[in-house]
Amino acid sequence: MIERVISADCHVTEPPSVFDRVPKSLRDRVPKVMTGADGGEGWSFDGKPPKRTLGVEAMAGQTNGKASGLRFDEILPGNFDGVAHAADMDRDGIDVSIVYPANVIHMYVETDRELAIACIRSYNDWLLDDFAAAAPGRIVGLPLLPVDDGIDVCIAEFDRVLEKGAKAAFIPGNPARPYHDSYFDPLYQAAVDAGVPLTFHRTFGGKPSESDWDELVNQQVTVSGTVYRFFSAARPFTYMTYGGVFERHPDLKIVAGEVNCSWLPFWAQTMDQCFDNPYYRATGGVRIDRRPSELLGENLFVTVLDDDLGFKMIADGFWPQLASCSMFSTDYPHSVCLWPESASYIERLAVGMSSADRHSVLAGNAARVYGI
Repeated sequence: MIERVISADCHVTEPPSVFDRVPKSLRDRVPKVMTGADGGEGWSFDGKPPKRTLGVEAMAGQTNGKASGLRFDEILPGNFDGVAHAADMDRDGIDVSIVYPANVIHMYVETDRELAIACIRSYNDWLLDDFAAAAPGRIVGLPLLPVDDGIDVCIAEFDRVLEKGAKAAFIPGNPARPYHDSYFDPLYQAAVDAGVPLTFHRTFGGKPSESDWDELVNQQVTVSGTVYRFFSAARPFTYMTYGGVFERHPDLKIVAGEVNCSWLPFWAQTMDQCFDNPYYRATGGVRIDRRPSELLGENLFVTVLDDDLGFKMIADGFWPQLASCSMFSTDYPHSVCLWPESASYIERLAVGMSSADRHSVLAGNAARVYGI
């Protein structure tokens, strides 16, 4: 039997033409690809040389030792061309690729909101009509939703991309309002009605709540931030749960990309302990009727890379929900991606897993959540 593998977290590197669909009246203001001080190419959002050129986000297949300062003619075409992306999937044994954005997330902090929304729509059209359409059924693009521009504007774009065939939608990791705010209820209900999940990727998108060494808006990337962001779903998962989001929308599905799964048993244990504590019930700290751990695999999902501890927990049956909420991913074309050695990683990671759990993590969970 041939094993099906779905990568639930891949990315594009948007090409220079991605904003060509912006109305003519705005085109002189769109972000542009420019040459940086290091000779590489990158996206400029202010007309000045880019703060960062292509590097860690597009390093798959690199053999020249360059960690940054790359040009578009040096990176794999699979970064921005759907046909080439599918060919790279074939090389890696991946049947379906669920694709997140890259530089276009800057539109969440762009002060010119008319331009930002136009750029988001242009990106969504390129993603669905060009990139994903190059390999129908194999590439699942995640169009961006303008969540901070009024819920009516957000839902209008949601409805528009659904008509184009979108199977899910991307929401930023740092929205202006927290995701347990009732402001989002119309969006959540629309997602439930459409039967599609909403997904965020670590702290990707929006103004960060804190500033330190690692701050993506200003294109500052460090290893410290990379480590920290693996735990970035704990806050939204916690606040959405105790904020009653899943009480109001019991069929809503939320996916957190690239956060791995081995932290979830402790999170679920802590959530359940607080749920059972009479003090919190007496003070109004608990306003839900369903045990939080029950949301894993039904409402809350994560994507995982080479999380050795998490895969071992699944193999050992340490926390049953791990197998039902975790989705394998390669993170193509980032520097830490498993491509093109995913088969070798799977062989190592899945040792001891039951055939049912193996199928769930490698394909089944993503297939049922995304309807593929």
